[in-house]
Amino acid sequence: MIGNLKPLEIVLIIAVILLLFGAKKLPDMARSLGKSARILKSEAKAMKKDDADAAAPTTETVADTAPPATSARTIQAAPGDVTSSRPVGEAKPTTQS
Repeated sequence: MIGNLKPLEIVLIIAVILLLFGAKKLPDMARSLGKSARILKSEAKAMKKDDADAAAPTTETVADTAPPATSARTIQAAPGDVTSSRPVGEAKPTTQS
């Protein structure tokens, strides 16, 4: 369906998006979309790594097996952006006034 679009139709779609969101919001939206894509990619890699580690055969005996140390994983933000990284699996305290 997307391959059937003609250049004039693509320009028209871009013009409508520009009119709806404005020129000031588009760079912020693109930046946040890029951050989200990076986070999704890094989490997918982490899940694949966790699955590979779990599927690896071990030769340990039951007596030698110790529970893994619990450490909070952190979602990595974009380079230079320290405000959007957050720990995973911890509940945030809520304050009510």
